[in-house]
Amino acid sequence: MDTILIVDDNQAVCSALSLMLELNGFKTLTCFSPEDALGLVAEQEIALVIQDMNFTQDTTSGEEGKRLFYDIRACQPQLPIILLTAWTQLELAVELVKEGAADYMGKPWDDDKLLNSVNNLISLHALSRQNSQLARSEHERMSAIKDADLCGIVFGSGAMQRCIDLALQIAKSDVSVLITGPNGAGKDKLADILHANSPLKHKPFIKVNIGALPMELLEAELFGAEAGAFTGANKARIGRFEAADGGTLFLDEIGNLPLSGQVKLLRVLQTGEFERLGSHQTRKVKVRVISATNADLAEDIASGRFREDLFYRLNVIELALPPLNQRQDDILPLVNHFIGQDFSLSKPTQQALVGYPWPGNVRELENACKRAVILAASPTLTMADFGLKPVSGLNPVSGASATASESTPSSVIAQQIPAQQPAQQESLQQVGGAQVSTPAESQEVNRSQAYEPTGADIELALAEHNGVIARVAKSLGLSRQALYRRMEKFGIEK
Repeated sequence: MDTILIVDDNQAVCSALSLMLELNGFKTLTCFSPEDALGLVAEQEIALVIQDMNFTQDTTSGEEGKRLFYDIRACQPQLPIILLTAWTQLELAVELVKEGAADYMGKPWDDDKLLNSVNNLISLHALSRQNSQLARSEHERMSAIKDADLCGIVFGSGAMQRCIDLALQIAKSDVSVLITGPNGAGKDKLADILHANSPLKHKPFIKVNIGALPMELLEAELFGAEAGAFTGANKARIGRFEAADGGTLFLDEIGNLPLSGQVKLLRVLQTGEFERLGSHQTRKVKVRVISATNADLAEDIASGRFREDLFYRLNVIELALPPLNQRQDDILPLVNHFIGQDFSLSKPTQQALVGYPWPGNVRELENACKRAVILAASPTLTMADFGLKPVSGLNPVSGASATASESTPSSVIAQQIPAQQPAQQESLQQVGGAQVSTPAESQEVNRSQAYEPTGADIELALAEHNGVIARVAKSLGLSRQALYRRMEKFGIEK
């Protein structure tokens, strides 16, 4: 309930105004002198002041009200004030209204007019205070971002802004953080920001891709191994936890950790204690753990593939990173960053880029930009450079058939495929904004036996299968471990 202060030397006026305002849902305070009014303004939460202009008997100059007005303004610059007087002085009224008086009324007043003014002024004052608070919050937030290390991240959307704000807020603590989101959305960038803005930023920052580690060597990689602990272990080696002691350990693709590894990870998170493989000596470390996954861990818990107690240890705070198609305001800033200052975008191309869903997220967008820069015939990149066409839904087309099928929607192309012979049938996949023809799945194993996949083959397969390693390995006719070895060979990050 808003409180209105009534200042008038006439008790009957105060009583009448109080009754009218209280009947209309306001709380009122009354006083009879400027000195008392200033004391109440300083002590109470006042929404509006209705003040007389004269307080001394037989005085009609309005100077007392003028002084009170300026004194209130000095301590509460935004407080709305309605000036009320039986002696209408137009010049004084104009002067005070210019100085910020909200309204000026004569006695006797019109109840409806006064109530309407009171309601409007209180609403405007509340909105002004809210805007001021938002402006202060925005200024504080921008100051925090200005002083923060954002690790080169590029964004323009409110969704990404909220993620970064939360990351900067929790970076100062040492709690475990779980980053969730689809492949290629930028989870590793958020992990970088968490470490770079934490008190541990000068300490070790060790990154581990759980999905890339062979299962038989997983424990040795995480916790270390003594010489002779397994075949090929010729000397003792420290694990990732020891390497990260005193700093931060980033466990990517944590959903791929087997149950045996989950038990040991839970222990080290709870106590900081572990043993190297092949050793009975208990070691102790202090490590902040940041983990990331594109899996639905709640579903994995329900199916028994992930321990619930470990989930709660990892997920003290969750950072949920939306896919790129849910933060479209990031697309053009990212494109401009990837293509550099030597290239620009036509307006239709900008619209096509924003309209395309980017199932491979930022990773797919980056690959598409690299391809466009290489294929560009001029400094102004077009939809053809990105393999996009200006049709409903902005469906991509293959670079080889872009000219021949410029007017043919991809849905029509897809409908024509079943008419081909089974041995020649091809499935159309969308890769980095381009539609690429790949042999049918039944021929993929034979193809992989005929030649060694190149780095480009692996990148295309990763984009085709949204980074799901099991599917990529199957499409190339490789085991997961063989695929990871080739990815490391070609410097390809998952």
